[in-house]
Amino acid sequence: MNEKEIKVLIFSINDQYYAADIMEIERILGYEEPTQLPDAPEFVKGVINYQGNIIPIMNLAKKFKISQGNVNNDAKIVVAKQEKNRIGIIVDVVSEVSDVKTENIEEAPEIIAGISKRYIKGLIKISGKIIIFLNVSTILTQEEKKLLLK
Repeated sequence: MNEKEIKVLIFSINDQYYAADIMEIERILGYEEPTQLPDAPEFVKGVINYQGNIIPIMNLAKKFKISQGNVNNDAKIVVAKQEKNRIGIIVDVVSEVSDVKTENIEEAPEIIAGISKRYIKGLIKISGKIIIFLNVSTILTQEEKKLLLK
């Protein structure tokens, strides 16, 4: 039997586990305080210089409207690919890279339908935990992409 697997990066924000397809992730950086921008959306912490390019840094806790602790010294910035652009996502802890069988990924329940279902690929069940599988390429709306990305 040929079981399909997906390689995912598992990370946590506010003790909640999330995963992203490793193919959507470019690099994991140590945390550096972003330069704040005036009039930026509330979930944009600022910008950093990444390999000679300015990239926006997102605070997913604010984007997803979940309670947020302070960014700690162990935080990381996950650089994600957005078509030909890059965005940084602040995460508390990067846990692991894991192979997940597609049979362990369930579609998000209908109760999540609506705006949030746009960026949730599904729910992953691993060793008794439920991990939210994000569709990183759809986290930003078209309007937000126009505002933040060149």
